[in-house]
Amino acid sequence: MDLLLPHFGLIFWTMLSFIIVLIILKKFAWSPILSSLNEREKSIADSIALAEKVNAEMAQLKNDNEALLIQAREERALLLKEAKETKDKIIGEAKDQAKIEAAKIINDAQAAINQQKMAAVTELKNQVGKLVVEVSEKVLRRELANKTEQEKYIKQLSEEVKLN
Repeated sequence: MDLLLPHFGLIFWTMLSFIIVLIILKKFAWSPILSSLNEREKSIADSIALAEKVNAEMAQLKNDNEALLIQAREERALLLKEAKETKDKIIGEAKDQAKIEAAKIINDAQAAINQQKMAAVTELKNQVGKLVVEVSEKVLRRELANKTEQEKYIKQLSEEVKLN
C-alpha cells in the first residue's frame, strides 16, 4: 500500500518543480503567447472588418450598377420612342407629299384630257362642217326637178359618209 500513496517529499518536490516551471513559463512564455494571441485576434478582427467593408462596397457597387442599368434601359426606351415618332412623322409627311403630288398629277391629267377632248370636238365640228358644205355644194350643183330623186341622192350621200 505504500506504493499507492505518495510521500510528502514527492508531493513537495513535485509542487516545487511545478511552481518553478510555472514561474519560468510566466516570465518567458506567457507574454509571447498572449501577445501572439492578441495579434491573431486583432488580425482576425481587422480581416472581418475589412471583409464587411468590402462586402458593403460590393453591395453599393451592385446597387450602382442596377441603377445604371435601369437608367440605360430608360434612355434606350426614350430613344426608341423618339425614333418611332420621327419615323411616323417622316412617313406621314411622305404620305401627305405623295397625296399632293398625286392630286397634282390627276388634275394635270384631267386638264390634258379636257384639252384633248375639246381639240377632238373642234376637229369633229370642223369635219362635220366640211361634210355639210360638201353635201350642200353637191346638192346645189345638181339641180333636180324631182323631189324623190333629191331625197334618194341625199340618202346615197349619207351612206357614203357612213362608209368613210
